[in-house]
Amino acid sequence: MFLDQVQLRIAAGHGGSGAMSFRREKFAPEGGPDGGDGGKGGSVFLRANGALNTLNPYRHKREFAAERGRQGEGCMRHGKDGLDIVLDVPLGTVARDTETGEILAELMAEGEVVCVARGGRGGLGNTNFKSSTNRTPRHHQPGEDGEERTLDMELKLIADVGLLGFPNAGKSTLVSRLSAARPKIAGYPFTTLEPQLGVVSLDRFGGDLLDSWVIADIPGLIEGAAEGAGLGIQFLRHVERTRMLLHLVDLSDPVTEPAEAIRVIEGELAAFSPVLAAKPRWLVGTKLDALQDDERKAAFTTLCAERGLKPIFISGVTGEGLKELAFAVDAALKAGGPKASIQAVGASEAEA
Repeated sequence: MFLDQVQLRIAAGHGGSGAMSFRREKFAPEGGPDGGDGGKGGSVFLRANGALNTLNPYRHKREFAAERGRQGEGCMRHGKDGLDIVLDVPLGTVARDTETGEILAELMAEGEVVCVARGGRGGLGNTNFKSSTNRTPRHHQPGEDGEERTLDMELKLIADVGLLGFPNAGKSTLVSRLSAARPKIAGYPFTTLEPQLGVVSLDRFGGDLLDSWVIADIPGLIEGAAEGAGLGIQFLRHVERTRMLLHLVDLSDPVTEPAEAIRVIEGELAAFSPVLAAKPRWLVGTKLDALQDDERKAAFTTLCAERGLKPIFISGVTGEGLKELAFAVDAALKAGGPKASIQAVGASEAEA
């Protein structure tokens, strides 16, 4: 199952207490203090791991505590530091402090490490308090407490292009035709129950092998999704980080007119996030092979023109328009700057 939100309870280790000790040796009658310092408590870190694509490793175990530092000993022996804990998370993970709402970490690059709970400092032994006026200090410090907090972990997948549309608009079919990903495809609504990622490489369309980008498919949206209807609103966060959106409209749908399909999705985007609604979005007419009424195609062209967009028509069955779409998206992404790392896909896509 796809787990993209989880709450963790973490605790860094407490610092070890400093020692109060005095030298007791036969030939050192006035040996003085020799209490060592306590060890530092272990800290808790989050590390971005491109091999992960969900938060499933934390489905059952949700409490983590780092090792506490050992106390100091006589003969100036320093207490052992507690061991740190490193929790691997997928790229795109955001960690917030549940109590304050503060974002503690946003892990976007492979191998990035962020400390989310610091271990307590070890206490000082009595040898640190020796002075000319206090030759036999009997004071030492306890170790400091390590940080403890509850984390709200949220995964937002990293992709270049996000797919939007009604259920059965052809999103999963498009992902399967453009990439090596193999999402479940069926003739009933809500076949897609969790986000899917794929790597689109232009070499399959005769382009350069090095030209590639990451595409994300989410469950279909329906009207009222922003109020909790359907499934897609749960996963819209996964296209918040995309650089552009492809809004797929089923031109063969005999029930829903293209204008209605576009209106509903635009309304749900605006209700969910103004930032998401403002992202560059192309309208793509799908299922051209099943189109029976040319007036729907003309209506779609008019709707695109009203938004200053060039109409795009594709067929996932015959492959019509897929090559042109792939190259057009690649050109737009190149003009906009660096693409998402293919490592963001992790192990979710099996290469053909």
